[in-house]
Amino acid sequence: MKGDRVEIVVDAGDTTRTYEVVASRAGRRVETAVRRGVVEVSEVTRTGAVVRTARFMANRVLALVEQPVPREDGSEKAGQSGRPFGDVPEA
Repeated sequence: MKGDRVEIVVDAGDTTRTYEVVASRAGRRVETAVRRGVVEVSEVTRTGAVVRTARFMANRVLALVEQPVPREDGSEKAGQSGRPFGDVPEA
């Protein structure tokens, strides 16, 4: 979805650097994967074609923050009642 974004904080020796991968168009999403010591963050189209990929050595990644697009109704998940434990009645 447009607005999906992932922030990557990387150790760059004496300092840290922050990178950001954003789903730049409607219908695209951002996917993350960790394979063989490499963190890959990719922007992917609806059909699954990779538009661009950022790769980082896993031992240098300090933080990986996934920030999905906020929903219009304000809830985290569609269908969630807003109560902390779903539809469990209060005692």
